[in-house]
Formats: sequence, C-alpha cells, structure tokens
Amino acid sequence: MAATPASAASSTPLERDARLVNAREHRVRPGEIAVGVIIGRSSEFFDFFVYAIASVLVFPSLVFPYADALTGTLYSFAIFSLAFIARPFGAFLFMWIDRRHGRGVKLTTALFLLGGSTAAMAFLPGYAQVGHVAAVILALLRIGQGFAQGGTWDGLPSLLSLNAPPERRGWFAMIPQLGAPIGMFVASALFAFLLVTLKTTDFLEWGWRYPFFVAFVINVVALFARLRLISTPEFERLYESRELQPSPLASLLREEARTVVLGAFAPLASFALFHLVTVFPLSWVVLTSSEAPLRFLVIELVGAVVGLVAVIASGILADRFGGRKVLAVSAALIGAYSGFAPQLLSKGPGGEWSYVLLGFALLGLGFGQSSGALNYRFSSKHRYTGAGTTATAAWFIGAGFAPLVALLLASSFGLISVGAYLLSGAVCTLAALALNRLED
Repeated sequence: MAATPASAASSTPLERDARLVNAREHRVRPGEIAVGVIIGRSSEFFDFFVYAIASVLVFPSLVFPYADALTGTLYSFAIFSLAFIARPFGAFLFMWIDRRHGRGVKLTTALFLLGGSTAAMAFLPGYAQVGHVAAVILALLRIGQGFAQGGTWDGLPSLLSLNAPPERRGWFAMIPQLGAPIGMFVASALFAFLLVTLKTTDFLEWGWRYPFFVAFVINVVALFARLRLISTPEFERLYESRELQPSPLASLLREEARTVVLGAFAPLASFALFHLVTVFPLSWVVLTSSEAPLRFLVIELVGAVVGLVAVIASGILADRFGGRKVLAVSAALIGAYSGFAPQLLSKGPGGEWSYVLLGFALLGLGFGQSSGALNYRFSSKHRYTGAGTTATAAWFIGAGFAPLVALLLASSFGLISVGAYLLSGAVCTLAALALNRLED
C-alpha cells in the first residue's frame, strides 16, 4: 500500500473538499488565484475595520463610561493595539503548526479563531453589566484576533507573484492590497446603514453587534476560497520545492535578518498613514465635533473608493517605472503631506474632505506596492516564512500603535504633532529603500 502524503494526512475536511474541486476543474489560473487572494484579504480587513470603527463609536461608552470621552477612546485604542502585540506570537505558533500539521490545518484553525473572536465581540457585556470585567473580556477577544491574524498568512500572494509575467509584477503585487479599501468600504457602509436606520440608543444597545456576526460569515466563505487555492497542484509543487514551504524562524533570522529588517521598515510610510486616514480622523472628528459620526463615515466611504483606484493605479505605474520607485515617490509625497494635512482636520468639512481624499490617494499609491517590497531578496527556502515575518513586523512597527499615539499626540500637542509622527514613517521608508539599493 502506498504511503499517505504528509500534506494529505494532516489536511482538514475543508481542504480535502477543495482538493476534490481542483481535481474536477484541473488547473487554477492566475486570475482565480487573484480572486481568492482578494477575497481572503478583504475578509481580514473587514474584521479589522469593524473593530476599528466600534473602538471609536461604541467601546468608549459601552466599556469605559466612567471616563471622559477622550480618555475612554484612548483606553479603547490601547486595547486595539493588543492585537498587534499578539500577532507575532500567533505567527510563531501557527508557523510551527504549518510545519507539523500542514497549511490547511493552520489556516482553518487561524480563521476560525479569528472569526470566533470577532463574532464573540457581538455578545460583549458592558460596564453596566459586569464592571471592569467588560474591558478584560474585550482585551482577551482582541488578543484572540491578533493571535489568529498571525496564522492567516497562506502564501497566496507569493504564489500570485510567482505566477506573474515579468512585465506585470507590479500589477500582481498590487492585487492583494485591494483587500484594504474593499474591507474599509464594506465595514463603513454597514455601520453607516445602521446609523441611518436605527435610533442612537438602539445602535448603541444592540445595532453595533450585527457587523461582528457578518464578519464570521465572511470568514467562512473566505476560508474555503483560500483552501481551494492552497490545494492546487501549483501550490503543492512549489511547496515541495520549498519555495512556499515554511522554514524555522531561527534559521530565517540567522541567515537573512537584514532582509527582514529592511523589508519591515520599507512600507512604514504607507502603514503609518493607513491608520491616520481611517481610524484616527474618525476618532478626532467624533471627539471634537458636535455632528453625528455618520457624516464622516460617508467621507471615508468616498475615501475608500479613491484608495481603491489609487491602489490599482500603483500597479500600472509599478509596471512602467518599477515598484520600489513608486514606493519611494509615494513615501516622499507622504512626507510632504505630513507637513500640512493633519491641520486640515480642524478646518471644518472642507478640510476633512481634503485630508481624507488626498490621504487615501497617497495611501493607495504607497500601500499598493508595500506588500513584500523586498521579498525578492529572500532565498527560495525562506521566501514563505520571510514574507509572512516581514509583514507581521511591519504591521507591528508601523501601524499597531498609530491610532493611540496619534490621538495622544494630537490631544496633548495639537494636530501638527501627528504630522511629525507620520513624517518619521516616510523617513524610515526612504532610508530602508536607500540601504537596499546600496546592496543591490
């Protein structure tokens, strides 16, 4: 009797079903890989933005009603940051699961933990019911989200780039990044719909809980889409050849630590801007304006569309001028934006529109080429682990604490200090790209 392949023995029932689909439909084309990547990334960012919006509109009053509005939002953002602290620990554990039990087991476990943690937030009791325990429960669920995020790296963006024609690499590098504006748009639209159709008391009591249920359903759909692709013959072949096989983290850091560090700092301009045009301005407007948050959610909906178009444009520009050049130019423009744009948030609706739309345009250009900007430097045996580790480190350094730091700076020193914070990210990106160029 023939031995059972290790990957089959450790696969999940969903992965085996996906493998049967592939057996019937034969080869999966790059376009299908792209769709799977977009679905997967959109579901992750939807989870992310559902929590981010609730951390501004709901959690300060639900979990921290004993604090003033600013302090409650700062507490909420502190819990927001816990996911980025937990993510590296989750990545370490899930990479071990990947090596021992297969990527299907890893991805299924991670996405059910992510969806379960997110859906459980829909049942979160408030301070009025359980006191300070509400904050503890919220923190634990947020840690669960971050821990699970560490295991959602599936290698599909790498598979997509390996299938990309040389003259279309910028375009294919852009595709996974479409998930951010799509997730932002859907999450903002859902909250805007609830704010329009419900009374404020109903929204704060039970309406805000529905997006967290929706997130779980989306995660289940995304899970099968991703499992189908990691069960393809192409993925299996690249896995066996070690190009998409996880390597020990210690070995990666020992042999290619410099690439990890440079790759983590290269996208910091767009990663810092990521939260400074989405989460932070929403909190600032809610805290400093007497108008309902619905108005600013509409601005961010339009901003998400602008961001989507800019991400697509980054792929076109990267194929013509090079991805790293697009990333460098966008970082320089973000640095210029940091000098004046944050102050626009204090200039009324016109300033808010200008800040958000211009910010999303710059974010799309930079973020569109920030995914694995330096991953080509990894050797084939470390490509899979290196790409995932670099992404985790970049999110931790560049984005994890951005809403908390920005709101704390703005409330203490004014909006101009937020620009200085953003400028530091642009400088890091340009420095990392310059150091990398010296080595090429």
